[in-house]
Amino acid sequence: MRRTRWRRTLAAGAATVALALLAGCGGAPAGPPVLNWYINPDDGGQAEIAQRCSAASNGQYQIAVSVLPRQSAEQRQQLIRRLAANDSSIDIMSIDPPYIPEFAEAKFLAPVPEEVAQRTTAGIVNSAKEGASWNGTLVTVPFWANTQLLWYRKSQVAGTGLDLSKPVTWDQVVQTAQAKNSIIAAQGIRAESLTVWLNALVEGGGGQIVTNASPQNPEGVQLGLDSPAATKAAEIMKAVSAVGGPGFSTNSEDENSNAFQSGDAMFQVNWPFVWGKVNSAVEEGTVPQSTPDDFGWALYPQTEAGRPSAPPYGGINLGVGAFSKHTDLAYQATECITSTENQKQYFLTNGNPAARISVFTDPDVVKKFPMAPVIAQSLQQAKPRPQTAYYSEVSESIQRTYHPTAGIDPPTVGPATAALIKAVLAKEELL
Repeated sequence: MRRTRWRRTLAAGAATVALALLAGCGGAPAGPPVLNWYINPDDGGQAEIAQRCSAASNGQYQIAVSVLPRQSAEQRQQLIRRLAANDSSIDIMSIDPPYIPEFAEAKFLAPVPEEVAQRTTAGIVNSAKEGASWNGTLVTVPFWANTQLLWYRKSQVAGTGLDLSKPVTWDQVVQTAQAKNSIIAAQGIRAESLTVWLNALVEGGGGQIVTNASPQNPEGVQLGLDSPAATKAAEIMKAVSAVGGPGFSTNSEDENSNAFQSGDAMFQVNWPFVWGKVNSAVEEGTVPQSTPDDFGWALYPQTEAGRPSAPPYGGINLGVGAFSKHTDLAYQATECITSTENQKQYFLTNGNPAARISVFTDPDVVKKFPMAPVIAQSLQQAKPRPQTAYYSEVSESIQRTYHPTAGIDPPTVGPATAALIKAVLAKEELL
């Protein structure tokens, strides 16, 4: 999921070193317990929150941050390996939502106390609450949530007759791009983003990729990739690839953001980082102010006319390690980390949208992110990727069979993918 930002800092690493030295000075009196928080890379926002919450704890704990690899699959791998060895040094983890069922099913997460669950889910967007849960139980604490919008160049859409103040369908967006001989920037690369796209289309059509998760028996997993919703999703992906430009099959979020910012694409589906990126470019003098002024935004397109879209859901939730020696303090810390004030500041400084609905109406947030109300609505409609303990196998199979999207056969690609997933889960085939 796209979480890199338009600036890079070493603040997280510096905070890790500083807190490690603070905790490990030889001969010094024993201080408060040190809670190790394993974070995904960002622009230093989580390290700043760690410092604020350490200070606010009044000496109950100190939070030390350790930065995980940039790719979410590598983050998962590192944490899974350590937790499988009963690593007690992992107190808090920033976890990409698709992997939460696997962590929960393996009993790598300390149970969320009921009172903590009530407080940390009050006023949280629907998708973040669903994504933080497994089998109907909250197993992680929602931290920040992300979603994709339909971005458009106002000047290029003007006069086309497409009314983006109302919900539009993918078919309408494709037809408009074709009529203008322009491009739709979508993630056609063989990567996790392809699964993100397919899932949003299938869910938007009323279907599901995984219809029965069967966590105790991988061979019992049931799939909905032969449904009408899945066939329609494949038709959309093929149609978009025809107006996606010459590099569509290798285009990621960054390439698409660049194509849209340059004006080569009249539409893009992408995360809100594109707004911070273009405004940073204005500050640096590399693009004129007229460029962001020409940006428009709307809800993710509908798969079927009249059926609300199901935009992608991403972000980060906080898990407490099952083998931590300080689970009570760790859950206290998660409440501080995910407070309304910290979610607001993280949104403003790092560009990562909050999971708490009230943040999206905050005047400071709306001033910096005028699309905040649309992001909030999108997060209320958004759906998590398939919730299954075997997510890696599902996603990697999809990436193999749906790429390149220009070459897929809509009626057969879904059943073929389902057959591959079943074979992989039955250990009859390797990815």
